[in-house]
Amino acid sequence: MGTRLHIVKPAGFRTDDSNLKRAGMDYLDLANLVRHDDYSAFITYAKAAGQRVILLSTKADTAYTRFSFLPSDIILLGRESSGVPDQVHQDADARLTIPMHGKARSLNQAVCAAMVLGEALRQVG
Repeated sequence: MGTRLHIVKPAGFRTDDSNLKRAGMDYLDLANLVRHDDYSAFITYAKAAGQRVILLSTKADTAYTRFSFLPSDIILLGRESSGVPDQVHQDADARLTIPMHGKARSLNQAVCAAMVLGEALRQVG
């Protein structure tokens, strides 16, 4: 989609090149991939670049469809199983949720990322 992909270690999946290549199939070479050794390195990078960190969370109150994205925003997703630590919630410039129907709790991370990134790109053109 022409955006930068940040991977913050430790990730909830293997981040070696062969695993990413298998998951990304023919598209990995098109990805603008940035790896961060840990969360501290990531948040330092984002703040130094003046980028807002927008956290997707089931614990948030604001729907992603009611948020105004900026071109420089970083959309952050945690692990499907455990989300993110409290410190990450505190550091985030905004926390957004995807409204769910009925008793559903959450969606697959790739689906969440695609939905929210699609809306962000729609807004910023």
